[in-house]
Amino acid sequence: MVSAEGKILKLKGKIQHYAWGGKEFIPGLLGVNNPKQEPFAEYWLGAHASAPAEVSNGNSKQLNALIESKKEKALGEFVQKQFGRLPFLLKVLDVRDMLSIQVHPAKKAAEEAFARENASGLPITSSNRNYRDDNHKPELLVALSEFWLLHGFKSKDQLLKTFEAAPELGVLSRSFAGSNYEALYKDVMEMPQEKVNRILQPLLDHLVPLYKENKLKKSSPDFWAARAALNYSSGSNIDRGIFSIYLLNLVHLQKGEAVFQDAGILHAYLEGQNVEIMANSDNVLRGGLTNKHIDVSELMKHVKFEPVAPFIIHPTENLNGEEVYPTPSGDFELSCFRLTPGEQTEFVSETVDILFLLEGAVTLAERDEAGVVRTDKTLDLQKGDAAVVLACQTHIKARDNAILYRATTPLGGRK
Repeated sequence: MVSAEGKILKLKGKIQHYAWGGKEFIPGLLGVNNPKQEPFAEYWLGAHASAPAEVSNGNSKQLNALIESKKEKALGEFVQKQFGRLPFLLKVLDVRDMLSIQVHPAKKAAEEAFARENASGLPITSSNRNYRDDNHKPELLVALSEFWLLHGFKSKDQLLKTFEAAPELGVLSRSFAGSNYEALYKDVMEMPQEKVNRILQPLLDHLVPLYKENKLKKSSPDFWAARAALNYSSGSNIDRGIFSIYLLNLVHLQKGEAVFQDAGILHAYLEGQNVEIMANSDNVLRGGLTNKHIDVSELMKHVKFEPVAPFIIHPTENLNGEEVYPTPSGDFELSCFRLTPGEQTEFVSETVDILFLLEGAVTLAERDEAGVVRTDKTLDLQKGDAAVVLACQTHIKARDNAILYRATTPLGGRK
């Protein structure tokens, strides 16, 4: 094991038991039992104040506290000046049931709204709090299985075809008026519940029996609308989030493919497993398909009312064999090493990196200033293990076929 002075330290994340999570994937990944069959929705690896990971270096310490104690020595000059904290949060997700229709705020908007809620006296842990911190939350997901999601508004032509294909939704074409995305979404989000029921009930009366008979395909929004009706409608009231299933792009990712979601892009995860990296934030504005707090007026302030053409990201490989997923974010960068037994590689970082081993076994070691691998500064990782690297040159040796994800900050020292 690494010594207390080492720069490669074992990291233990925090499990989030949200109701939509699966019950097998994350327990299997982490090698833990789940006798109560709880939902294991997310595994957080980061320094967010609400669920910081724990560092083991002889004594257990929260990652945010460790970084605070070392500051520039850990973060590096660039990241310390630019952010003053670890700027990203790494997660593993298992989406069994559909997540909420949601959007994330831009940076300035988050700062202002967080300060406003603080000034109102609303407790940070309140269930009807919109802003948990002062940060934006751009995010990148990389599929670990087939993955389904909603991502951004459909094009004008696609929406018009949607209204034609589902006559029950044809009434929405009036508010859309050919291209008015804001009026369309305002209509579905603010219409009286009785009207929501009147529009959607005939559609769902047709779809739900087909869903129960396995006659709907996941490539159709009808499949997800029927599933949502069964999972999220309350009594006789139909969840208005079902409208969004028809208004947003339905995206199907294969394992290894990725999607970036910036501020203002409406989205929802529907099914599958992924590894996800985002700015260090937990700010989510929700618009349906959830039992959590919904604030329609606040959500509407942040939505970009324009069509989105989904862009599937594939990694590019650098000279070290590291597969890097490019995004426009300055807060984070995610990459992946795929190694065979005995294969070796390395990277240099001038900031805090987080590593997560999805498969296999590896040994991590520091190189000293003379370039010598320090045999007294090593750390063995097994499947499901994580490590934090504090600004050093890291040598990796695979002891089995391995898939190792690396989270870092661009311009913070990728070499």
